[in-house]
Amino acid sequence: MGWNTFPVPTLTEKNKSDLTCCAENILLAREAHFPATIADLYKPDTMPDNLRAAHERNDEVLERIYIGRRFKNDTERLEKLFELYTKMTSSEKKAGTA
Repeated sequence: MGWNTFPVPTLTEKNKSDLTCCAENILLAREAHFPATIADLYKPDTMPDNLRAAHERNDEVLERIYIGRRFKNDTERLEKLFELYTKMTSSEKKAGTA
């Protein structure tokens, strides 16, 4: 699941720093397997352990930003994302009519 298309809560400087660190770790893990392509790196059965761990850490950091802990499952994750999306679009609609 890609997070970049979903509403994100307001980020603190610490949140931004933590996410930046996660992104850097993902890029470093990819670089460690040069010249592998993105297609090679992201095959589910052969994804390098360090890259998988970097993504797991990124997911954990982001999920804690959303609800203070890991989501229990995809249903809980989607419910929270749709809740935030509904709030976001509702406030945009109000701002557009003002």
